[in-house]
Amino acid sequence: MTWTSSQQDLYRFLEDRFACAQACTECARMCALRAGVLNPGGAADAEADRLRRTGIMCAEVCDATCRALTEETGRDEDGLRVQLEWCRTVCLDCARAFDARPGAESSAAACRACAVACTDFMAALG
Repeated sequence: MTWTSSQQDLYRFLEDRFACAQACTECARMCALRAGVLNPGGAADAEADRLRRTGIMCAEVCDATCRALTEETGRDEDGLRVQLEWCRTVCLDCARAFDARPGAESSAAACRACAVACTDFMAALG
């Protein structure tokens, strides 16, 4: 089978979309896990509580972005761009917050990978 340019573009678009959805899922998982680790018994300092809330928000935004990428919701391209930019921004903020917490390196890396995937997919949108 010979791929035409438009078929190759479509294939790349779908690959980028899938990679972004996977990155969002992984980021959501890591943020939810990190939030539970930071506040397992309910008692935590103010910084740990802020970080827990940041992780939960990031997980929720990533989850919503993943759903937007994997479901046919009738969302227009502009709406998808807004969702991706929101996800990218929240992930970068969360990664910076995790950077300040020992033991949260893998969560910060997942957030950064998700931000990169969102950026790459926005580029694929054209």
